[in-house]
Amino acid sequence: MHGMLAYCRPGFEGECAQELATEDARLLTGGFVRSKRDSGFVELILPDASAARQFAESVGWHGLTFARQLLRLRSRIDELPREDRLSVLMPAIRSNSHGYSDAWIESPDSDAARELAGLCRSLGNALVANLKRESLIDSSSPWRLHVCLIDAQTAFVAEAQTSRTSTWPGGIPRLRFPSAAPSRSTLKLEEALLMLLDSGERERWLKPGMTAVDLGAAPGGWTWQLVRRSMHVTAVDNGPMDQKLIDSGLLTHLREDGFRYRPPQPVDWLVCDMVEQPRKVAARMADWLAQGWCRHAIFNLKLPMKKRYDEVQICRSLIEDAASKAGKRIEWRARHLYHDREEITVFARAI
Repeated sequence: MHGMLAYCRPGFEGECAQELATEDARLLTGGFVRSKRDSGFVELILPDASAARQFAESVGWHGLTFARQLLRLRSRIDELPREDRLSVLMPAIRSNSHGYSDAWIESPDSDAARELAGLCRSLGNALVANLKRESLIDSSSPWRLHVCLIDAQTAFVAEAQTSRTSTWPGGIPRLRFPSAAPSRSTLKLEEALLMLLDSGERERWLKPGMTAVDLGAAPGGWTWQLVRRSMHVTAVDNGPMDQKLIDSGLLTHLREDGFRYRPPQPVDWLVCDMVEQPRKVAARMADWLAQGWCRHAIFNLKLPMKKRYDEVQICRSLIEDAASKAGKRIEWRARHLYHDREEITVFARAI
């Protein structure tokens, strides 16, 4: 079997499929997509090993919006025997030409597949033990083995280079809600900082003493993530802010319209989680980036019920066009986060 396997949020298989099909058309790899509503995964079927290798080497998980994880498919196995699944999985794994630094057995993030969590754990332990006995685990290998169970008797065998894939099983970082935060929306920004920035960027760009603006801040879920990093935040919202944030001494609360506010001087960060039409938010983000009012921005785009993929492209073009007119170009990273619903989260900066 030749192709790619992408995990996504259930209900967004169509958008994930559009994304993979767009990349396939760009690369002329001659594939087609298969998806099922609410399954939590999408297949891109490619004609041969050469096309699969080209796609895997040209398209990384980091550059996709709706795919939580992107893996290279090696085989699909149906009718796994319940009493000894490894007896069928191992021949498919041995047929690959290299060892693996690790092996994950996982399932998509669908209601049906989540019931397989216990089976994934027990089978994963047995699989790793088998791989070690056969000297197929090599800590220096750049490859990781993935076995995706879509039900108790059906599995995809896939693999990925660890440098080009998510470091979390299923592409989902498991975050705990911090009890001191004023709202659960804080998890969106925490996940965004983990998913959209690498460790070096977080160290360089999130330093104590930096300045930030939070548009539509109340009650302060996103502001809390910045204040806890000892950043000075201007929260712009007509609603009330959490008192503990006010008492921190790092917060200035302005009861103003986030779509009209302009900082008196450039700031290091702009963050925005306003519930508004995506193009209206994108237009305002375009102003901030093109005019140089912020150095980095993270914002949410609330998507419509239909043509969500197309809407993302329109919003991106709107921001890029504004930057181009100002003699700048935009670095754009977007992700449909685990803590997002009908929205995506974008990191952007003008360079």
